[in-house]
Amino acid sequence: MTTPDLRTGTVAAPPRPSVLHGQAPVVAVVAIGGAIGASGRYAASLAWPARTGGFPWTTFWINVVGCAVIGVFLVVITETWAAHRLVRPFFGTGVLGGFTTFSTYAVDIQKLVDHGRPGTGLAYLAATLLAALTAVTLAATATRRVLKRRRR
Repeated sequence: MTTPDLRTGTVAAPPRPSVLHGQAPVVAVVAIGGAIGASGRYAASLAWPARTGGFPWTTFWINVVGCAVIGVFLVVITETWAAHRLVRPFFGTGVLGGFTTFSTYAVDIQKLVDHGRPGTGLAYLAATLLAALTAVTLAATATRRVLKRRRR
């Protein structure tokens, strides 16, 4: 809201919120969560490395599992639990954003094409998209049903 200055006839801008009440905490928790999620993804890629030119199963399952978890999380955080304002950016954007890796998905497709496997690249492209959308939808639906039963 603006405040008119009756002496000069100008309108003063509202005071800026302090850094502690602005975006700095959000940026900080997203960064911390992102580091945690990316570390988990990296650990999974070390535990189950992809074969050159083969189907990138680790990235596929990371993205599918991450989408399922976000389906559960968003239902819980928006429909049942009044969480602190930083929980959603920390876990949803940070941890799960760092864990899932749709940029690696795009690079994997390019690598498959470059290694003469365009059919596998196309299958991976379609399978990941379909599986990720299915995972988030099924997880959100199942979470709503479970929560509805618990309320009875």
